[in-house]
Amino acid sequence: MTVRRVETDPGIPRLTPEQINDGLQRAQNSTRRRYPRILHEPGAEFNRVVNFILHDSYMQPHLHPEPEKVEYIHCIQGRVAVIFFDNAGAVSDVRLLDPLSAPSVNVPAFTFHTYVMLSEHVVSYETMMGRYDPTTWKALAEWAPPEGTPEASAYLTSLKKDAEARLAVVHGEAHASGSQASAAVVGAGESAADRRDA
Repeated sequence: MTVRRVETDPGIPRLTPEQINDGLQRAQNSTRRRYPRILHEPGAEFNRVVNFILHDSYMQPHLHPEPEKVEYIHCIQGRVAVIFFDNAGAVSDVRLLDPLSAPSVNVPAFTFHTYVMLSEHVVSYETMMGRYDPTTWKALAEWAPPEGTPEASAYLTSLKKDAEARLAVVHGEAHASGSQASAAVVGAGESAADRRDA
């Protein structure tokens, strides 16, 4: 999945510690356990937002039902798993985002997805094309519990456990493969210090 930003995007915003603390405090005071700091003007065609999200925030899986609505997500702080679903609600993919190793991902239009926080909080930068209209912006998955219901908490816990298990397998295999490759190279006479990542 190629990560791209729209050409009109001025880039990842630089946040001061005061702005981060303010956003997290607003998230703490919100029943949704998150706070969006809107960066674009009302009615803008290009949407930019910084999200401050706490670990227990649940977002009902949803999709964006217009072709231009490709959602770009960049993790500024924390660790977040972006979960993709098929149309029946089965998990089809999980992408780990963190600021150093894999900060960004694109979510295609017409693709069910949600996010679970794998750290105490997450600060993310998101963009998407299209003027905001609450009636057409997104379609909620009928197979997932709505926010604020008794079932939502248990569903969030199950999503988080599933994401962590899938990521442990993927990253564990990658680590083992990398270790074997390093051993083979060093055994062939090249020092580990001489190696560079491709």
